[in-house]
Amino acid sequence: MELATGRRIVEGRVPLLRRQLRRIWKYKLLYVLLLPAFVWVFIFDYLPLYGIGIAFTDYNVIKGFSGSEWVGLKYFQVLFESGMFRHAFKNTLLISLYKMLSGFLCPILLALALNEIRIVWFKKTLQTAVYLPRFVSWVVYGGIITLLLSPETGVINKIIEFFGGKPVYLLADPAYFRTILVITDAMKEMGWAAIIYIAAIAGLNPEVYEAAIMDGATRFQRILNVTLPGITGTIVVIFILRVGYIMSAGLDQVINLYNPMVFDVGDILDTYIFRVGIEQFNLSLAAAADVIKSVIGLAMVLLANHFAERINDSGIF
Repeated sequence: MELATGRRIVEGRVPLLRRQLRRIWKYKLLYVLLLPAFVWVFIFDYLPLYGIGIAFTDYNVIKGFSGSEWVGLKYFQVLFESGMFRHAFKNTLLISLYKMLSGFLCPILLALALNEIRIVWFKKTLQTAVYLPRFVSWVVYGGIITLLLSPETGVINKIIEFFGGKPVYLLADPAYFRTILVITDAMKEMGWAAIIYIAAIAGLNPEVYEAAIMDGATRFQRILNVTLPGITGTIVVIFILRVGYIMSAGLDQVINLYNPMVFDVGDILDTYIFRVGIEQFNLSLAAAADVIKSVIGLAMVLLANHFAERINDSGIF
């Protein structure tokens, strides 16, 4: 009886496999287009997982993985006993939460605003303007921000002086530094992040909007009752994906903007790993810190996906 049951299961899987193979062959050109992305992810995301072993060994470059002494959780214990690590962990969590909130809401609001613009040339010009910062490196973008916030020549301080205030070196003031990180990150990324929401809005059924107009719905009511519910699935997926980066506060941005004056509020796990791994060449300690980051990110994605499925059955896996 068990043999018969097993045979039925196998026979049931064969047609499913055939359907999947036929579907792959049918859309073979699309899969070919995806192939470079798969290769990229495999090389730069999956192959490096082999290096996780560095976190559990007293790694020596000359001896390699196999020759280095196995030390277990030694470096994880060192991290949890380190005040510098705990401080960087706290800063990372705070900055990431602020960025996640702004980086999640701003693209949605921008997409909704762009969708309401009816002057085509102005809409396209504005879209291009908000996309452009995404293609500028943080080295250049950080230099622009530094000039804008400079106490001598910065536009912000000129405005403060115009209203009778005194110039402030904003990038060297711990009270403003985190706010500057959050705002500049949102300004740089929200145009690019809004693309997927704009695409989702464009795919909504126009007849629903026409029905809402016939029922006398105002523009705000159409946004609230038609547009937002229509892109809820997209919003949930993007939120789940963003949660996975909760322990990544932005190495490129921080390392180009922070200075010793704001070290206490600006030092994050990424800069800590860079300092320990590259400057001090303690690769095992840096790898252990990165493993902690990755485990927390994975746990947050699984947790967010679980709650999304429980609430409205719209998880990503």
